[in-house]
Amino acid sequence: MNDHEHTVGSGLSATLGGISRTLQAEPDVESTLAAIVKAAVDHVPGAEYAGVSLIEPGGRVRTVAPTAAVVSTIDDLQYETQQGPCLDAIAERQIFRTGDLTSESRWPQFTPKAAETGVRSMLVYRLFVTDQTLGTLNLYARARDAFGDQADDDGRLFATHAAIALAGAQTEARLHVAVENRDVIGMAKGILMQRHDIDAVQAFRLLVESSQTTNIKLLDVAAWVVEHRREL
Repeated sequence: MNDHEHTVGSGLSATLGGISRTLQAEPDVESTLAAIVKAAVDHVPGAEYAGVSLIEPGGRVRTVAPTAAVVSTIDDLQYETQQGPCLDAIAERQIFRTGDLTSESRWPQFTPKAAETGVRSMLVYRLFVTDQTLGTLNLYARARDAFGDQADDDGRLFATHAAIALAGAQTEARLHVAVENRDVIGMAKGILMQRHDIDAVQAFRLLVESSQTTNIKLLDVAAWVVEHRREL
């Protein structure tokens, strides 16, 4: 490695370290995604716009944290035509780069409409941890051939950090919801125990039986009990 390569490598490591710390400080999934796309535009050579195609429970894909309206426009075209680099990156677990959408032949239903937006170049990375695909990080530029090999390499490293941060934020969000759910059920049990002079096991059984009888989720039954505790 020559001195220039060492300097570039050290600079990128410092940048990625700073980005990683910034992402870890974000309080929730939406804030993490907003930080990811901003950092991508700031640090990946050639990137003008960015967004994330996020896989939701059930397999639906939606665009989040777009840095410009054109990002949502292009992504919506992919979802409508079921073609495009974002969807292929998710399905095939690859990185996709295109230098000119006006001459791109891989996605014939998608690219002519996408080119009408003025965007010419796209660079798409799969966001994943181990075998779990979280979505894609999508970069866009109006210039032709905006993304060179350096952008490809830098973006690959950045996407790795972004995926780890996103996975962490999603896990924390799930844990937060789980704790909130547990607290609601616990409150409902306490209310029933006091009102009916029963123990915790009997109170929980009462919630479960009510859930089964009404075909309403246990959490929703518990929330109803808490909300209407003065009426019980």
